[in-house]
Amino acid sequence: MTLDIYGIGNALVDIESKSSFELLQSLNIEKGIMTLVDNETLQTYKKEHAPYIQEKACGGSAANTIITAAHLGANCAYSCKVTNDTDGQFYLNDLEKNNVRCTNRTTEHSLPTGNCLVMVTDDADRTMTTFLGSSQEFGPEDLDESQLKSSQIVYIEGYLVSSETGKQAAINAHNLANKHGVKTAFTCSDPAMVEFFRSGILEIIGDHVDYLFCNEAEAFSLSETTIVDEALAYLKNKATTVIITQGKRGALISNSEETIKLNGIHVDAIDTNGAGDCFAGSFLAAITQGKSIKEAGQLAIQLSAKLVTQFGPRLNLDDVKNIVTTA
Repeated sequence: MTLDIYGIGNALVDIESKSSFELLQSLNIEKGIMTLVDNETLQTYKKEHAPYIQEKACGGSAANTIITAAHLGANCAYSCKVTNDTDGQFYLNDLEKNNVRCTNRTTEHSLPTGNCLVMVTDDADRTMTTFLGSSQEFGPEDLDESQLKSSQIVYIEGYLVSSETGKQAAINAHNLANKHGVKTAFTCSDPAMVEFFRSGILEIIGDHVDYLFCNEAEAFSLSETTIVDEALAYLKNKATTVIITQGKRGALISNSEETIKLNGIHVDAIDTNGAGDCFAGSFLAAITQGKSIKEAGQLAIQLSAKLVTQFGPRLNLDDVKNIVTTA
């Protein structure tokens, strides 16, 4: 069966909680970024946030993107690594429930399935502490070449750069996509990934990807400038199409033919977690369905604007259908 999108990334059970600047300070957690922690530290943070937990879902940046694309009718598969434990079974079941085929089954492992505590403050900002668990050993052997080569687009998550095996899996996926004539899409995932692993991200991107997703902070860090036009010029040497999301200000989409400025939609945001992932999934699903980059961007703006008005990293299927129907 031909796939629209084949994704690879970390398999993390997302635990979303309300938080406060004071609580983050008391736990010495840096606000607004993703921080890798050990399991003991994560359990401490979860205990402190237990009264404020809102929901639990299979997550990880690429998984959220792939699920969004699947909700829009794209035929998707995802490769990851989970352990044969309660969280691992939950993760796979949640993927299946959201119409995403997972090419990996649970395995016995000394590390538990990864978890991410997503702490949302009153300004709608998300702060994440992540224990990768068995995801930290996701590697080239976990790729499914038969699924990859049958896809229109391979989607690679920037968080993979934080482990050596993950980075190599991302590089190998890119190389296999080139070998089979499959387009590649890469997301920077988080400003901290670019800040601390810039050289590794550039290794994954290599000479070229077809679609490069980043927010403005990631774009500036990757291109080592704070001027948008300079960032675009640098990134366009790395990708056929560059997509820079700008939060409530909208997005810039640029290729060799045009640069499109899309205005944002004013909403009362309560949770920005997953907005970039939703944007990427919406955009790529539209592209695989023959939409122009402008049409794909407009749909992505609508869906991600809706997402930030609710708690959780992705929209439910009914919300997606309503937006598509009225678009």
